[in-house]
Amino acid sequence: MPATTPTWDPRQYLRHAGHRARPFVDLLAHVPDPPAIHPRVADLGCGPGNVTRLLADRWPAARITGYDNSPEMLDRAHVDHEGLTPGGGRIDFTAADVRTWAPPEPYDLIVSNATLQWVPGHLARFPVWVDALVPGGTFAFQVPGNFDSPSHRLMRELAHSARWKDRLAGTLRHDDAVHGPAGYLAALADLGCETDAWETTYVHLLQGEDPVLDWVKGTGLRPVLTELGPDAEPFVAEYRTALREAYPATAHGTPFPFRRVFVVARKPEAGR
Repeated sequence: MPATTPTWDPRQYLRHAGHRARPFVDLLAHVPDPPAIHPRVADLGCGPGNVTRLLADRWPAARITGYDNSPEMLDRAHVDHEGLTPGGGRIDFTAADVRTWAPPEPYDLIVSNATLQWVPGHLARFPVWVDALVPGGTFAFQVPGNFDSPSHRLMRELAHSARWKDRLAGTLRHDDAVHGPAGYLAALADLGCETDAWETTYVHLLQGEDPVLDWVKGTGLRPVLTELGPDAEPFVAEYRTALREAYPATAHGTPFPFRRVFVVARKPEAGR
């Protein structure tokens, strides 16, 4: 777990909003309709609320609450997406730490988009969340599965180098950050859920100068930027050079392979 809780920058995060939202769109395509006419939905780690809005587009009558522990992200979500929806539903956002969040009421759907990698031991939270689902409700999430890719491996290697290890040792997680599809399927099947789990590798074609660095500045690099503060630029300069070698630009842009792990777990209906 990072020594310092990362500080988030909604503007930086949203610079690649289209690519970042695509896995959530693909996840939602596999989520069955909730059992209620006015479903109660929780979005864990809602960030700036842009994908929470997609939930309201899919279920216009839903009552949706987005939870996040970043004041910066929540401020953006409140301004851009909170309020009544055209279908008679509503979107709200509230502060909560997903590491300890306990559902305050039953939910028809609990979703999480690229958040659980920040929650150490998140498998242990599944029983509490599944227990809060109504019969026939769904728990669905996607997490990045790219911790062995050059973008993250080079970051860790630099953080553990002689120059930086005294300040950054333990800042970046790896082996325990996420599980594979089989691990998630087993954990949720043990809880009685009908579970579908799979993985996809996207190849995002990023544009602009040093686009992979620009991407990770919005997510994976946040613990380093937070820990180093105003001293971060020398680290970023070294990391930029390594990324340019690992992800060479082409005439069409910079290809950025990105593996994602998806899970959709449905709680059995009453009497089954």
